[in-house]
Amino acid sequence: MGTTAMKITQESLKHFVEDLRVTHKENLAAVVLYGSAAAGDAMAERFGLNVLVALHSITPKDLRLAQAPAREWQRLGQPTPVYFTLRELSEAADVFPIEFHQMARTRRVLFGQDPFEFVELSNANLRHQTEYELRGKLIQLRRSYIPASASSEKLAALMSESLGTFSSLFRPVLILHGVEPPVAKQAAVRAVVELLGLDGETFEKIFTLRAEGAEEFALTDEQANSLFASYMQQLERVVEVVDRLPAQASASPL
Repeated sequence: MGTTAMKITQESLKHFVEDLRVTHKENLAAVVLYGSAAAGDAMAERFGLNVLVALHSITPKDLRLAQAPAREWQRLGQPTPVYFTLRELSEAADVFPIEFHQMARTRRVLFGQDPFEFVELSNANLRHQTEYELRGKLIQLRRSYIPASASSEKLAALMSESLGTFSSLFRPVLILHGVEPPVAKQAAVRAVVELLGLDGETFEKIFTLRAEGAEEFALTDEQANSLFASYMQQLERVVEVVDRLPAQASASPL
């Protein structure tokens, strides 16, 4: 993403935070940008900014009030923010270990006090959620392949879009092996490739698709299907490794 686009995005983010302040007033406890974009990953900004809104209390009225700022934010191509109460953030760490690990490592407080400052994250459920998410996304990938296999363009788009999701799930794979995960998705994938001895060329080709688009990095039908076969095989190997890992019980502050 170019410099001009970055400035527009940051300015839009400031306006969004101000809209949230006006909307929720004293009930607004914090606004947090999390994920790769919080660490300045330009590719992540291209695919959307993840924002968490922490309120002191949440009622249906509070969510109705959020329609106006959320609608404007979505108009800019951004995903709807995630809403938590401060109490829920302290109590839900064991339920969302992947998401909370991501927020712990890549977050930027845009308003208020850091709501994760005193939250402790247990790894007891991390392996279970990681395997659950990986298997679920792999099953969905197989289903999506059926219609996408009709053309190399559709298949290239499927691999490009799905790798963003799997890249995020590779970070907890590293954590479960005691490795500090890199912030950038491509770096996280490369770290898992090295750790597990995967075929790195497969992922590099798909990252090129994500960066350049199917038009600039054209594949024949045979090449696209061959790349997908290797892609699925590598993902299956990751799932197998996670399945054999023991559950972790340690806790660490965010």
